[in-house]
Amino acid sequence: MSLTKQLWLAIGLVMAIAFGGSMLVSVLSARHYLQQQLQVKNIDNATSLALALSQLDKDPVTVELQVAAQFDAGHYRFIRIVSPTGQTLVERSFSGSLQGAPAWFARLISMNAEPGRAQIQDGWKQYGTLTLASHDQYAYQSLWTGTLELLAWFVLGSIVAGGIGTLAVKRITKPLRDVVAQAEAIADRRFIKIAEPSTPELRSVARGMNDMVTRLRSMFGEEAARLDGLRKKVNRDAVTGLSSRDYFLSHLQEALEGEQFLSAGSLVILRLTDLEGLNNQLGHQKADALLKHLGTVLYKSGEGKPGQRAGRLKGGEFGVLCPSTPSPQEAAQDIFAALSSQWLPHWSAFVPDLFHIGAVGYRRQEPLGELFSRADEALARAASLGPNSMYVDEGAHPADARPAEQWRTLLTEAVSGGRLQLAFYPVVDGSGDGAIHQEGVIRLVADASGALLSAGDFMPMAAHLNLTAPIDLRVVRLAIEHLRSSAGDIAVNLSAETIADFRFRNELTQLLHTYPDMCARLLFEVPEYGVFRAFDAFKELAHTLQQLGCRVGIEYFGQRFTEGNKLADLGLDYIKVHPSYVRGIGDNLGNQEFLRGLCNIAHAIGIQVIALGVESRDDLPLLASLGFDGATGPGIR
Repeated sequence: MSLTKQLWLAIGLVMAIAFGGSMLVSVLSARHYLQQQLQVKNIDNATSLALALSQLDKDPVTVELQVAAQFDAGHYRFIRIVSPTGQTLVERSFSGSLQGAPAWFARLISMNAEPGRAQIQDGWKQYGTLTLASHDQYAYQSLWTGTLELLAWFVLGSIVAGGIGTLAVKRITKPLRDVVAQAEAIADRRFIKIAEPSTPELRSVARGMNDMVTRLRSMFGEEAARLDGLRKKVNRDAVTGLSSRDYFLSHLQEALEGEQFLSAGSLVILRLTDLEGLNNQLGHQKADALLKHLGTVLYKSGEGKPGQRAGRLKGGEFGVLCPSTPSPQEAAQDIFAALSSQWLPHWSAFVPDLFHIGAVGYRRQEPLGELFSRADEALARAASLGPNSMYVDEGAHPADARPAEQWRTLLTEAVSGGRLQLAFYPVVDGSGDGAIHQEGVIRLVADASGALLSAGDFMPMAAHLNLTAPIDLRVVRLAIEHLRSSAGDIAVNLSAETIADFRFRNELTQLLHTYPDMCARLLFEVPEYGVFRAFDAFKELAHTLQQLGCRVGIEYFGQRFTEGNKLADLGLDYIKVHPSYVRGIGDNLGNQEFLRGLCNIAHAIGIQVIALGVESRDDLPLLASLGFDGATGPGIR
């Protein structure tokens, strides 16, 4: 029972005792006073009437008329005259019922006022004895009215006292509620701090909780920093700071096989003309400075371009993956311009013939070997054009192109006309036998032939046209419809652009309120880059969804690990690790160590870890030994 309820019960009990005692004393005192007044009135009225009758002729009719007149005017219970011999000469009595107070009240609080008595004289002789008693219904009425007024005042006082007490309890217990909320947040994997209250007893509790949160955050931050250092050591080139060959090829493989990006993209290869000659001419230290400068320019060229990644393939050969730029001419021109303005002017005086660039387009599912063969040919053609030249091969895999208005029409009709579908892929547990949930992946029926487009094919254009919110809302509706007719749980993706849309969040909340029984089976996940791009919006959305009973996770986790300390406030249910860490895991001891540490730190705060991009079921035992709770990918489907 809450403190407020206990307070109300205590106030009710105290007021009841106080009211009962006060009412008893008040009623008894009032009854005693009224009883005395009735008795005095009886004596006075009896004496007055007896004196009047003594002065009159003792004609029976005259006596009776005098008594009747007194009785009718004086509200008496009875008036009686008895002769000295005991004969009743005149008697008038009230025959009506009690008015002004309940009968049970009169029986409970009875009044026994003595009747008034006086002698009536007839000259020197006694005519008779007069006895009268005033009617007590008016006394009961006065007593009943006073009791009701006292009760009303006590009820009003109880309400006022209870209201003031409730406010006082809320004020007093607010620090306690904050401590409880903090404890509940920790149970939900959110590590928040609260203000220390002024109440000494609660201040020590709050301080202890805050110290614990600080220590947990510190431990999480230290472990995250250690793992980030390990990740960089394993997956980055030591000189340039770019992705290592294996890490870069893993990203390229994901772009060719996955559905996160467009079905068509660009690959730009940069080759230094003579790295060995550079080392001899500039010296190793200066040559390393040149490579580091090159790495910085290539890395910055990807800012604001989702998925773009640069890596060192070997020696003096570098690759830039541009999955969000279908035109290789545009991708190559952008990189060439950055190099020409930010890098080349600093080194051309030492080495005039410094580099060549070859750029090719690719399409999803293209073999990696064929792609690099075309890239090598483009590089050879670039070398034939002279120093610091560029060649673009655009003919082999042209990207599909639709005007923006055609895309707008297609996407709008897709939402309203039922052309959006969900394809379901299993996420299995560590053994590979049991399904944790199904991942619902969006598909768009592009034309009458039934050709399907994956999310990477149309969601970038939907984001450009501000249509991601209605598409995501439709995806949630499709997932709920599927849940109503099937067993298991479903995870759906929300676009990075959608989570910051206030209107979408309201509509999603209203939709989920309509299906409360489905929320526990519904999972929402957002790409990592979208989470950190609108972190506050995602945090608010995550808490709202969790309050409704849904689970929340991050997809493609691990690319921005340096900001992972922010996750301590989110209360995530799971993370799905980026495929670049998972592909070829059996041969990469460094990534094994990194992923083992990632799983340990995630499990420490109650977060499940799921591997993306698993290529074979043979990898499942190794992933389970590293700490993964589940896996999905082409080898699982």
